[in-house]
Amino acid sequence: MTAKTSSLATDRGMFRIAIEGPEHAPALMLSNSLGTTLEMWEPQVAALTQHWRVVRYDTRGHGDSLVTPGPYSFDVLGMDALAVLDTLGIQKAAFCGISMGGHTGLWLGIHAGHRLQALVVCNSAARIGSASAWAERASMVRANGTDSMQSLAASAPARWFTPGFTQRQPLVVQRAQAWIASTPPEGYAACCDALGHSDLRDQLARITAPTLLLAGSADPVTTVAEAQSMQACIPGAQLAVVPASHLSNLEAPHAFTGALLDFLAAATA
Repeated sequence: MTAKTSSLATDRGMFRIAIEGPEHAPALMLSNSLGTTLEMWEPQVAALTQHWRVVRYDTRGHGDSLVTPGPYSFDVLGMDALAVLDTLGIQKAAFCGISMGGHTGLWLGIHAGHRLQALVVCNSAARIGSASAWAERASMVRANGTDSMQSLAASAPARWFTPGFTQRQPLVVQRAQAWIASTPPEGYAACCDALGHSDLRDQLARITAPTLLLAGSADPVTTVAEAQSMQACIPGAQLAVVPASHLSNLEAPHAFTGALLDFLAAATA
């Protein structure tokens, strides 16, 4: 499946988007992980568009969305998501993000909860990694440009997928590697800056939207334990665990999509 994409001019810049599903269905916004594009959601689109008007977008610094000099912050990335919704005339939407996109979802739940019909935070955490590790990665990418992106693409499967999946589905893995290899270096580094400086742990109790935390059982980056920690802080949050590593929507698409649809159906009934 190839997404039909377009460029959307917002008051915060130009974003590449794809909109699919019934025109008058409720809106569901999908937000990509670091080093990927809106194409990462293709395994979910057919099922989601049976019930939802699905809005995908390339995060700032990724794909064909605008690339501005860093550092970025989640104030920037969260306001970008709201700008896309505003420009499309969508007052309220369900939101599902994975990894960096999931952290954007947490920011929205804290700062713009009135815009969320439901929130799904996948393979993410309120504090992802360490500031020093993200600073080191951002510095490496800025120093070495596209060579660094190629190196990150080569090492990505170990962070993103289980070894068994990498062996069984080499074409899926190679496509994911191509996304990160083609990510603009400054956009990637600037998002590393945002991840390095964001810690939302003390603000999670402010989230009031119905929330699902979806984790991969074999995720070494954002663990099940971190999802459980968030669940203890977010009122009424639910937890689902699927048999996958970090990019769980690609590794376990059936289980991921089923958990997502079941939650959204109940949360918005």
